[in-house]
Amino acid sequence: MTPIALPPVSYDATAHRPSWAELPAGLRAAVTARLGAPVSEVKVAGAGFTRGFAALVAGADGRRVFVKAASLTEQRHLVDWYAREAAVLDRLPAGLPVPRPRWTVSAAGWYALGLDAIDGRTPTLPWARADLDATLAGYAEVAAALADPPPELVTLGLPRLADLAREDILWWCEVAAGREPAPDLPPGARRRLPDLVTLESRLPGYAARGGLAHGDLRLDNVLVDPAGRAWFCDWNWLCHGPAWFDLVSLLITAHASGLDADALFAGHPATAGAPTDALDVALAALSGYLLTSAASGPTDASPHLRAHQRWSGEQALGWLAARQGWDVAA
Repeated sequence: MTPIALPPVSYDATAHRPSWAELPAGLRAAVTARLGAPVSEVKVAGAGFTRGFAALVAGADGRRVFVKAASLTEQRHLVDWYAREAAVLDRLPAGLPVPRPRWTVSAAGWYALGLDAIDGRTPTLPWARADLDATLAGYAEVAAALADPPPELVTLGLPRLADLAREDILWWCEVAAGREPAPDLPPGARRRLPDLVTLESRLPGYAARGGLAHGDLRLDNVLVDPAGRAWFCDWNWLCHGPAWFDLVSLLITAHASGLDADALFAGHPATAGAPTDALDVALAALSGYLLTSAASGPTDASPHLRAHQRWSGEQALGWLAARQGWDVAA
């Protein structure tokens, strides 16, 4: 059994967001008008790594909506993400466990997106088996619905994971060539750089197959409701690619929880037809992305982002090393 490893900060406490009172008065008025009742309670989301506003907003009459908001000038990239998410969520197949958009509004130089309020909680680490089973079952439902990309989603001009892999994901290749800052790795891991490059370089070819992938499937993008159903949030990175890649990014925390992540991956419906080395290839690519990102210096996102990237990258690399029989610590 793999030893349990916990992140430096709990996933439900990583966010660094403005409060409701810090939003412009004009935006608060516009959101209140959309809510249809005076605001009685605001619960700012603790999970996530951006500095955008994200909160459950409740009205005095009991109406609730989950609101994301960002400045049109200072946080334009977040505005673009939220607008893309609204378009994706509006077009996802009916019946899936995802929040649906209710409205968008621009006011006082800010953009806000209102979503269905999901009565759920972010899973904690180590994973409770019931939460993980619910999440894996829910994702099987999502992956099946997106295996044949719905035309209404394709018309959005979604990116392709294969193209992103060629342009952005071959991080170990960049490290080997001296074009990326080398992560601080123990000697045993540095000696495996050629193996990491070899595995990672297979991803673009593999990623050209499949339907649609969430693109950012992590524990903090999951909510488990009181009935035990898992809901999937943050859909702005939807892309053409294999569902098994999503599964690997999710199961990094299962490995860190001391669970048999190999068996969980192999037994999931999303892995049907995956290359035999798909898990190793994805772990190589994800560890490279996470560890080089962690080494890239300050960020204007959450102050906990780099530490979480480092921790996640170490878990991905450790999982890969265990599968390969590498001694990366020596």
